[in-house]
Amino acid sequence: MTNINNLASEITRQLQRYANVVKEKVDEAGEEVSEQGVQKLKQTSPKRKVKGGTYSKGWRMKKVGTKWVTYNKIYQLTHLLEKGHAKVNGGRVDPIVHMKPVEEEMVEEFTRKVEEAARQ
Repeated sequence: MTNINNLASEITRQLQRYANVVKEKVDEAGEEVSEQGVQKLKQTSPKRKVKGGTYSKGWRMKKVGTKWVTYNKIYQLTHLLEKGHAKVNGGRVDPIVHMKPVEEEMVEEFTRKVEEAARQ
């Protein structure tokens, strides 16, 4: 009977070890994907000729709980640039889509890395 008890505890121990390894790899994947996303956003964000790209240099990432968040320090501009906005004298400013392609790429890359971590 002790062999059965040992088998159950060994299976539990191995599953816990596997869960810890996968959790660590998922966290690493989130950090890597966020870093790559910030770099791509800095490259693809619109830059003003006058101030030299303050908006594009403002992309940052931080960890909130277990999640990685990519954001811009000048958050007020992100929605206006991505979606467009109304002009003072009527009409609309065309949107400059720069976040959506990077976001989609980040989601695909993160999903691929998580699936790869779960297979190992």
